[in-house]
Amino acid sequence: MTDPADLSVTIVDGYVDEPAHFGVPPYVSTYPRYTAGALVDAGVPEESITYHTIDELRDDRNKHADVADADLFVYVGGMTVPGNYVGGTPAEPDEVRELGWTADGVTLLGGPVRFGVGEENAGAQDMERDDLDYDFVAKGDVEAAAHDLVANGLEGFGNRMRDNDEVDRWAAKGAFVVEQHPNHPDYLICEMETSRGCAYRCSFCTEPLYGNPAFREPRSVVDEVDALSDRGVKHFRLGRQADILAFGGDGEAPNPDALRELYGGIREVAPDLETLHLDNMNPVTIVEYPEASREAIRVIAEHNTPGDTAAFGLESADPVVREENNLLVTAEECLEAVRVVNEEGGWRPGDPTAGDSGGVPGPDDDRRYGPSTGPDASPRLPKLLPGINLVHGLKGERPETYEHNKRFLGRVYDEGLMLRRINVRQVMAFAGTEMAETGADIAQEHKDRFASYKREVRETIDNPMLDRVVPPGTVLPDVHLEYHQDGKTFGRQLGTYALLVAVPGERELGTAIDVAITDHGYRSVTGVPYPLDVNAASMDELTAIPGINRNTAGDVVVGRPYDGIDAVDAGVADLSRFAVAGDARVPIPGRDRPGSGPGPASRSSLGRGD
Repeated sequence: MTDPADLSVTIVDGYVDEPAHFGVPPYVSTYPRYTAGALVDAGVPEESITYHTIDELRDDRNKHADVADADLFVYVGGMTVPGNYVGGTPAEPDEVRELGWTADGVTLLGGPVRFGVGEENAGAQDMERDDLDYDFVAKGDVEAAAHDLVANGLEGFGNRMRDNDEVDRWAAKGAFVVEQHPNHPDYLICEMETSRGCAYRCSFCTEPLYGNPAFREPRSVVDEVDALSDRGVKHFRLGRQADILAFGGDGEAPNPDALRELYGGIREVAPDLETLHLDNMNPVTIVEYPEASREAIRVIAEHNTPGDTAAFGLESADPVVREENNLLVTAEECLEAVRVVNEEGGWRPGDPTAGDSGGVPGPDDDRRYGPSTGPDASPRLPKLLPGINLVHGLKGERPETYEHNKRFLGRVYDEGLMLRRINVRQVMAFAGTEMAETGADIAQEHKDRFASYKREVRETIDNPMLDRVVPPGTVLPDVHLEYHQDGKTFGRQLGTYALLVAVPGERELGTAIDVAITDHGYRSVTGVPYPLDVNAASMDELTAIPGINRNTAGDVVVGRPYDGIDAVDAGVADLSRFAVAGDARVPIPGRDRPGSGPGPASRSSLGRGD
C-alpha cells in the first residue's frame, strides 16, 4: 500500500464560477485550499503538494512536468454560470483533457465540473456529463475524494460529501497553498464558505444539488481567516453561501448575533485586512423577516469595506416565468428588498449622520443611512448595495418577459435607489436541475432578442446608475493595475464585482494606485491617479478631468509650477476633487492611510523640453 508520506501531488486550478462560489483570479476558491488540507490530513507532507493555476500552465509549458511527474494529479474547476473575466481565463474542456493525458500518475477530476461541460464556457449551453478521460471523477466533494483516495492507497474511494468537522480541519491545514498562487500576496482574494446548499429549488440553479444549507460555526470561519491571514492574505469575500442573512439560523430566518460574531471575529483576527466583502443575499429573507434582516444588514455594513455587493436572485420580473421556475420573489417584493439594503447599507464612509446637517434622515440620529447620492455625498463607494441577477432562457419566457424586467429596473432607478451591479445572462442547463428538461432551447431561440435587450439595459439603466453610484470625484483606493490598452492602463480594486477602471497613460503593471473617478461607461469607469499632481500631470490626465479641454489643459501646463491648487486658473473645472500641487498627502474619508499621490507619473510631452 502506498505510504501517503511518500506521495507527490499536483493540484491544478482550472477556476470555478458557481451561483454561490467564485474562483477566477484574483479570487481563489475553496476547492484547491480544502483539497490541499485534506491531502495533508491524510498524511501527505505540505512540501510534497504543488499548486498551479491553469494560466500558469499556459504561460510556462515547463510546468506541465509537475503534472506529468506527480504520483497523484488533481484537477479542480468548472463553470456553472457564464461570465466575462479579466484576471484569468477558465480552462476549456480540451485543456482539461490534455492535462489528464499529460499525467503519468493517478488522475482525479472534481469540483463543479462534475455537473457537466458544454462546448465552451458560455450561456445558452446544454451541459453534458463527461469524465474528460480521468482515472477518477469525484461525484461528491473533490476534497473528500482526494483524502479517501490517498487513505486507500490510490486504489479508489466512495463518492461522498465532506462534513463541517472535516472542513474545520482542512480549511486551516490547506491555507499554505495560497502562497503558491501567482497573485499572492497582494492581488489575491480568498473566497470563504459560510454554508453551501439551498433550501429552495429554483429550476436552473445547481446550488440545491449540494443539499439543504449546512452552516459552519462562526469560529470555524474566523479560524480559517486567521490561518490565511497568517499566510499573508488581506482580502476576503464571504461568497460561498446562498444567503448570508441566513447564516447561523434555521436556514431561513436571519441571526444578527451570529453575523456579529462572524464579522467581529474576522476583524479581530485580521485587523489589517483590506477587503471584506460578500456575495449572495436572498431578497425573500428580507421580505419575510424585515426587522431581523435590517439588523443583520447593519452588522455587515458596520464591519465590511466599501463597495460591497449583495447579489439578489430576482432572476425574472415576469410572473409567468416566476411561477414556472419556482422563483422566490415577485418584482414588487424584490423592489422592497432593494429599498431596505439601500437604507441600511447604502451610506458612504465620511457621510454625516442622520442628525447632522446633510445626513440622510433615519430613525437614529447617531447612525448613517442611505441611499447616499448627490453632490453632498462622501467621495467613497457605498458600504453595501444590492445587485440584481436576471436569467434568460427559463421556462415560460416570452416577449413580455423582457418588458417586465426593463420596467422593474426602471422603477429602481426612478425611485432614486442604487444597484451596484446588474447581471444579465442566459441560462446554462445542467443535469439534475429542472431546466435539464427544457435545455437551452429557449435561450437559443431568443438570442437575437436577448442581445438587443441586454444592450438597451446597459444604455438606459447601467449607464445612469453607474453615474449615481460612482459620480465624478469618487475615490477608489488601491486600484491594482492589470493591463495596457489603447494608451491607457486598466485595473480593478479587489472585491465583489469590482469596477474596471481606466487611467490615462501606460503605468507600471502589478502596482496599485488610488484613483479619482472622472467619467463612466456602462459597466466601467475612467479616472486619474489621486491626488493628481498638476505640476507633473500629463495632458491626457488633465483633459480627463470634467470641464478641462486640451486648450485649458495646455494653459495649466504652461503656468507650471504652482504652489497650491488654488493658484491654478482652470476656468469652469473644479480641480480640488482630483488634484493637488506638489507631493501632498490628502485624506480619504473612511481610510486611515491618506492618499499620497500617484507614484510614477505619465508625464506630459509638453513638460519634457523636447
